[in-house]
Amino acid sequence: MNSYPTEFLVQLAPVMYVAGLNAQPPQPPPSDARPTPSSQPPAKQDPFTVLSLRLRDALTAQRKVAIWQPEKAKSFQAVFVEKDVSFPPRKAVRPEDPQYNAAHSPLSPLTPSSPLYPDGIIAPIWIRKHTTLLPSVFVLFTRIYESLVKPGEDDRDREAEERRHDAELSAEIAHRKKSTSERGIKLTVVLMASRRMLDDPTLDGRLTYIRRQSGLDPRAALFVLSPVSQAEIGDFVRSLQDALWEPALEYYTNHSKRVRRKRNRHSQVSYQLPISPMASTGVARPLRPEGWTVRYEFKMACFAEFRGEDQVALKHYQDAYAALLIMFGSTAILPPRTKRWAEAKIVKLYLYNNEHSLALSYQNSHMRKFADFSRGWGIGEETFEFWSWLARQHRVFAELLEQGTRSTLKIPSPYPPQAPSPAMLAAQSLEASQMGLEAMRVLGVNPNQALQHPGFYYYMAARCTERRRERFLGALEFEGHQTNSPGFANERKVDHLAIVLELYTRSYEIFRKWGPQNVQSPGRLTLWIAYRIAHTYYESGKFDMAVRFFERIAKTYRRESWGSLLQPLLTQWYACAQQLGDVELSVKLLIEMLGHGANASEDDPDALQDDLLAVLKSTVPSATDEPLVVDLSEAKAFLNASVVFWDSEVDVGTQAPFQLTLSSQSNVSLSSIPFTSLAIHFSTDALPLIVRHPQDQEDPDAEIPAVHRIDVGQIIVAPTPSESREVEGALRWGPGTSIVFTGSVSSSFPTQLSISKLLLTIKENSWWIEVPLIPTTVQLENALIAPRWLCSVDPLRFIPIRREDHSAVKVHWRRHEVQVAISLDGPAYIGEEFPIEIRIVNEDDRELDVVLDVLLQPTEIDEAVNYVEIDDQRSSSLLKAIACGVLAPGSSVVKKLYLTNAGTPGERVIDISVQSHSTVQPPTPVSPNTPTSFSASTLVDRTETLRTIMVSAVSPVKIEHAVVYKRVTGSQPGLADLATFEPGTRDEGAAVEAIVTSTISVVAPSGLVIESLRFHRKNNARAEVIGCSVDQEDLSGEWLSGDELCEKCRISVVPDERHPEQPTSSPGEYEIVWRRLLSDGSHGLRSTTRLPLPSLIPPSDGLIALIDAPTVAHLHAPIPLRLTVRNRHPTRTATVTVQLEADSSADAFVVAGLRHGRVPLLLPGQEESMTWNLIPVECGVVKLPRFKVLDRRNAMQVTNVQAVGVGPGQSSAVEGQAEGEEVETVDVRWDGRPEWAQDEEGHDVQLVKGSDGYALILP
Repeated sequence: MNSYPTEFLVQLAPVMYVAGLNAQPPQPPPSDARPTPSSQPPAKQDPFTVLSLRLRDALTAQRKVAIWQPEKAKSFQAVFVEKDVSFPPRKAVRPEDPQYNAAHSPLSPLTPSSPLYPDGIIAPIWIRKHTTLLPSVFVLFTRIYESLVKPGEDDRDREAEERRHDAELSAEIAHRKKSTSERGIKLTVVLMASRRMLDDPTLDGRLTYIRRQSGLDPRAALFVLSPVSQAEIGDFVRSLQDALWEPALEYYTNHSKRVRRKRNRHSQVSYQLPISPMASTGVARPLRPEGWTVRYEFKMACFAEFRGEDQVALKHYQDAYAALLIMFGSTAILPPRTKRWAEAKIVKLYLYNNEHSLALSYQNSHMRKFADFSRGWGIGEETFEFWSWLARQHRVFAELLEQGTRSTLKIPSPYPPQAPSPAMLAAQSLEASQMGLEAMRVLGVNPNQALQHPGFYYYMAARCTERRRERFLGALEFEGHQTNSPGFANERKVDHLAIVLELYTRSYEIFRKWGPQNVQSPGRLTLWIAYRIAHTYYESGKFDMAVRFFERIAKTYRRESWGSLLQPLLTQWYACAQQLGDVELSVKLLIEMLGHGANASEDDPDALQDDLLAVLKSTVPSATDEPLVVDLSEAKAFLNASVVFWDSEVDVGTQAPFQLTLSSQSNVSLSSIPFTSLAIHFSTDALPLIVRHPQDQEDPDAEIPAVHRIDVGQIIVAPTPSESREVEGALRWGPGTSIVFTGSVSSSFPTQLSISKLLLTIKENSWWIEVPLIPTTVQLENALIAPRWLCSVDPLRFIPIRREDHSAVKVHWRRHEVQVAISLDGPAYIGEEFPIEIRIVNEDDRELDVVLDVLLQPTEIDEAVNYVEIDDQRSSSLLKAIACGVLAPGSSVVKKLYLTNAGTPGERVIDISVQSHSTVQPPTPVSPNTPTSFSASTLVDRTETLRTIMVSAVSPVKIEHAVVYKRVTGSQPGLADLATFEPGTRDEGAAVEAIVTSTISVVAPSGLVIESLRFHRKNNARAEVIGCSVDQEDLSGEWLSGDELCEKCRISVVPDERHPEQPTSSPGEYEIVWRRLLSDGSHGLRSTTRLPLPSLIPPSDGLIALIDAPTVAHLHAPIPLRLTVRNRHPTRTATVTVQLEADSSADAFVVAGLRHGRVPLLLPGQEESMTWNLIPVECGVVKLPRFKVLDRRNAMQVTNVQAVGVGPGQSSAVEGQAEGEEVETVDVRWDGRPEWAQDEEGHDVQLVKGSDGYALILP
């Protein structure tokens, strides 16, 4: 922005004149005074001098002149002046002149002595006048007189002296007040006094006198300040600026109103264009109304900017710019090639408001409109003036953005946002949404419509400057008729390349700063700018600097394979090397250029090799005793090398055919380059194969075939490498030709064979050059084309190889001929050691050391622990390294594997691995370079044979249980029986007798031989086995599939009082010792199966009635019938009544006993028994009398409910239950309950057999 006046660029702020703070120099000591000893402290500085210095520092630090200042703080631009400073005159004549009223400002275009006369618009001196010569407020610092208190002095004399000094100070202030009032400037006086003066009671009166005599305003016009600390100085300065801010704004507002009135007057005056003779006489034409409009709009914009009203200033600047466009649109108003003002404040004010799109749009619109004007003026793209102007626009915009980014301007990033963290989300929610909207507009839009960082516009300025130089160099050819042009003469003095280099350098630095931080390599455009810098150095003749940039740029271009960018770079790099006389660098670059085909075409494919031969024949290398190695590992090689192996795997000692193809570029010829040899290096430590070019068959005119085949024979990779083999073959390539090296390779030990490197040697005169090449598996430009195998030269035929690993072959030992046979008999039984026979047969011609591994796969069955066992090894998962011995050819070995199954039936998976090792010692490779490069595991001749078997495991027997529960009819212990409270005593009152019926079935398909069947008791505190039927039987013998056995167990169970639904653990188990019944009649191994009894959950009772009567009776012989009412409810009492019902059984018996009565109150856990004597009078099966047992406890509750809820004369559904709830009556002779069952709704219920009892009456 140096081409623009500073006044047009800086941010305007209210101006404050500060007078009276000039520090007084210290008074020198008298010449005859004695020197002060160093031990004495220096003289104390005047506190008012310190105060003045601190005030100057504080006022200066409030605001500094800068281009970018978007902050809206109430701060002034302080200008330090003398007390008697004068203001510039308003008009060009003195006020006493008679022409004063008709005169104009010295800077007006109407004043002949003005620099703008006659048609100037605005000049930087006008802004300088309002920023340095005319303030908005005037602050005067001065000392108030303080008289020294002397002993004996009269107070009236002291007051008179103070009044005289106050009158002089008032006169001085009044004189200053007169000059500021004429200009509308606010005057403020700050009186500096000591702290002693602040406590003087006469200070208020003196201040009032000074204000009245000097005519100061009553508000914010007089302050008193004493020497204070630096922090208090800052508070005072801020309060002073706050107090003077409104008067300063009023000052600039009055200026704006005055200018607006003038603009309105000029807009109403019609303007007559002067006649042509006036122009012919050389008389200047006055400024047109359009120019006055621009002038007044610009002034109002500046005054609005002084006030901090950026939006108002922006509107006035836009109006001034619009009027200026009208003036530039007419060559009659503004002739071309005149020095006119252009400015960029509109763009800056847009950026203040974060309106990036509008700022960029206005900048582009400005350049587009004035570009159209320039074409109309004859200053189009073909002139250097146009590109000079365009470059200046881009540079000014870039410098403005750079100024802003150093402060508060934030440019939306074009990169996708990262995943925000919670802290970032919280921070972003506090920011304004304007930046987010701008960032969203950037996505998916034209880059020309998105604001970018300053580096981009510096780059555009550099490109325009390059165009400027091109147009200027083109104009030099027609220098004759432009010699007298001032613009052309000035252009001769411009160092274009220095400007271009400066712009590119600044752009490069900013691009590196604004690039993504997580990317290691610079961006593409950053490297391109670096290339333009190198090109500029090359044009400037600084070839060494250009070479440095080329070296750094080429590394990234090579690594990322940017061939189109490398070609021009290598060409200019080679030109720099020629200018520097670096022959080694020239040779390296020429060889690399052969790969890219730089400076070569199909019409002249020999151009590059001719240049290389010219260098080799005309120069001498710096070192002749060692080769010059040209590393093309990251660059594109001039020969495309591809390797294809016919087989992917071969055995040791078997030849693996391969083909190595070297192809040249289609537009580059290598027929004249003196290749002397080609060394083919394999991936092993074998010595390379050398292919030498025959020197006696040099025929430069011989035609090079498109495909030439060279047979290199058989190559053997042995443990002790011999001398390297050499073959002859023509090593010459024409444009687009190929040489195919065919051969085969074998190895005497396992390895992976591939061609790791090729080494081409060039020798010419004293030059010895080696070019290493790395074969590639797939060419980048032909990634979709499969590698090919040459099968015929005449006619030319290829076979595509559609295999990924075509560039290498694996060499392994010949597989051992080992047969593994596995035999097993039927399914395995749970609990049995199931035998599995493994037979291993050596059908190879070598002795083999065999090792066996067995892996039992885990099952998904819970609590299933299975084992495998061989010999003396047993494991639940893996049996490792079971030796089977050394097997001679044709011999075999048998191993017995035992599988033990547990848990539930299912499938068991076993993996069997047979590993055979050859007993012959393998050859040990010895390399002259790395003798221990082969590991021992790679050289072991080993073969692994895998087998997987799936064994079905079934249960040999199954058991089914049926459980019924009977109530105990014995006497119950009393509630007060202390023996029931002793620890370890069973609650016999709650005991239930469980009868478990177990059905044992044989399900083994082959049948079993039962050796024993026993029952083992496991009594506990809650369950005790009373008896079991298996104790008295011998069940040994052969059992076939489907045979069954039924056994019964009687168990006394005491349920848990707190948790009656909790199951009782099994009190015993059946143990069956059995053997498998084999098909030949023999028996297998002894096995044991344990079948536990089920867990018991006895049902619980509440209130129950039990009837006990004999089953058989004799006629006329009395029999007893006992009714026991038992209350097993844990908390409730029972009120029970018993009634003997009259039914058909009344004629069969004569009953002696209670007919209807009430049972005493039954507490929880208590029972009551009653007995009747029955005399049968009929024979046969006779039904016993029925008893009706009612629980009156519920009947009493029902009655109460009826009394409360039912009125007189109404019926209720519960009347039938008013007598009580019927108690269940059970005949203990037929008592038997299962555990639980479910009703139709899915609820758990207990099933109870009927309560009707019968008896057989005999005669």
